[in-house]
Amino acid sequence: MVSSESLSESAAPPPMKYGVTKPLSLAGPTEADLQRNAELEKFLRESILYESEEETARREEVLRRLDEIVKQWVKQLTRQRGYPDQMVEDANAIIVTFGSYRLGVHGPGADVDTLCVGPSYVNREEDFFILLHDILAEMEEVRELQPVPDAHVPVMKFKFQGISIDLLYASITLLVIPEDLDISDQSILYKVDGPTVRSLNGCRVADQILKLVPNAKHFCTTLRCLKFWAKRRGVYSNVTGFLGGVNWALLVARICQFYPNAIPSMLVSRFFRVYTQWRWPNPVMLCPIEEDELGFLVWDPRKNPKDRTHHMPIITPAYPCMNSSYNVSPSTLRVMMDQFQIGNKICEDVELNKAQWPALFEHYFFFEAYKNYLQVEIVAADNDDLLAWKGWVESRLRQLTLKIERDTNGTLQCHPYPNEFVDMSKPCPHYAFFMGLQRQKGVKVQEGQQFDIRGTVDEFKQDVSMYSYWRPGMDIYVSHVPRREIPAYVFPDGYKRPRQSRNTTQHTREKDAKGCMSSEERRSKRKQETHTVDVQSDKLPKRASISPQDIGSVSPASVFSWSGGSSQIITPEESLQEVKTAAGLQNRSSDDKSTEDTGEQKPCISE
Repeated sequence: MVSSESLSESAAPPPMKYGVTKPLSLAGPTEADLQRNAELEKFLRESILYESEEETARREEVLRRLDEIVKQWVKQLTRQRGYPDQMVEDANAIIVTFGSYRLGVHGPGADVDTLCVGPSYVNREEDFFILLHDILAEMEEVRELQPVPDAHVPVMKFKFQGISIDLLYASITLLVIPEDLDISDQSILYKVDGPTVRSLNGCRVADQILKLVPNAKHFCTTLRCLKFWAKRRGVYSNVTGFLGGVNWALLVARICQFYPNAIPSMLVSRFFRVYTQWRWPNPVMLCPIEEDELGFLVWDPRKNPKDRTHHMPIITPAYPCMNSSYNVSPSTLRVMMDQFQIGNKICEDVELNKAQWPALFEHYFFFEAYKNYLQVEIVAADNDDLLAWKGWVESRLRQLTLKIERDTNGTLQCHPYPNEFVDMSKPCPHYAFFMGLQRQKGVKVQEGQQFDIRGTVDEFKQDVSMYSYWRPGMDIYVSHVPRREIPAYVFPDGYKRPRQSRNTTQHTREKDAKGCMSSEERRSKRKQETHTVDVQSDKLPKRASISPQDIGSVSPASVFSWSGGSSQIITPEESLQEVKTAAGLQNRSSDDKSTEDTGEQKPCISE
């Protein structure tokens, strides 16, 4: 006779599956893990990563006011267009949040990503970007209003009572928008255009992430930690080719699925352990990619040749599934992988009591990492023009990285720094961006050789000059700056190393610190640039400028390496085989390129 106890054991359900694979480990925390977790959370609190109750209340009040404004705006439009009184009374729009605020990981001073959902008869082009824009522009509470209608995801940026707001708009096929609208319902995408789908998907992706992680609280703490780390290490910026908020959220969520019973201190360590060994471009996915009768394009390298060129695919979980990290280039991927290796080593030391958590979050000294830099300086006639000009140039900096990689066949690698700088001694509106430059490791060169990227820089400047909203005074200068001549204003108090304080002659290509340049000085500087863009080093190989090619013509096979080989990184507790399986590191024969071992879809790339 079988006892009830043994019967219950035999009928026990299998471990729950999170994501597209089984968990790597179901282990929970040890006493040592709990201690390290307490130390980590104490460090996060001391680093002021959590906003005060007063700031939380202020954000909520701003969102309430914004909701009132868009409701009045829609009612006004409905009345002006002659709709019946009952329809005017029912007319509605709602404000919903997404991004870090919706996920609950925003910090002090962070912007709030918001979406206005309006009825079918209120459009984006005129009603949102002109009429609502004019309403906001007349309000005393609104400052720094910047419409960006031509962005991949059209947005209005502004500050409302000091709170930074990114406001998107989505017009859906309903005449009346209910207050309890379910953004996750797929029918909301019926008969809408591409920008509307992308606008709606910010909210839909955030909701899906929270549904797909085993423990939302542990996920949020881990994400808050990793975002802080990425900002300290200079790899937090989607626009410059690194990763933004949604990308980091998806990477962290996948680790939570791999280790469903782990606490934040364990998840941070496993994050670096897994991603140091991940075989990109194997994609990171939280759930299977689903097709739908609505017919929107989803990420699928088997069908879409463009998807095969992605270097670090991180796939969104909401339909239509997209690669959220298409901006990543070979150079920025290399930088991130280097930082993952550093983070992994520190976490191993923390687990062995050889280091403390603050070591993981030390600032990255970008201006000591390279011998050569490109300085991209922009100027404008006034601050409003500079704000618009900066947004455009910043969105194009990734193209400069790609063009340099293209024209040097990948032998000159770029590291764009995600922060801009201002020289406070100059009264004219300006910003400066920097890129670190180095030759590819392992390339043998003769001493004294150099790269010549003048043609590449000229092509980039020509592209930038095509800005549709260009105004007189907007200009851009690109120059090569050796490390010893980096301007002093890039070093905040407390971060400049002693060796950087050497007395050096100011770089001759720097603008006159007394003010903006005259037209003659600008012409002189452009002439100088033509002769000073060379990136020189005692170990850099010389290459002639290559005529521009179509970036899309680069063969995927020339970008990705699918060769196998075992990793030398030792992973305690979990077996190396498990982590290799998760990261797609196993050797694969030519006839075995399926997704059976990982569950993650592998791009179809010709080898």
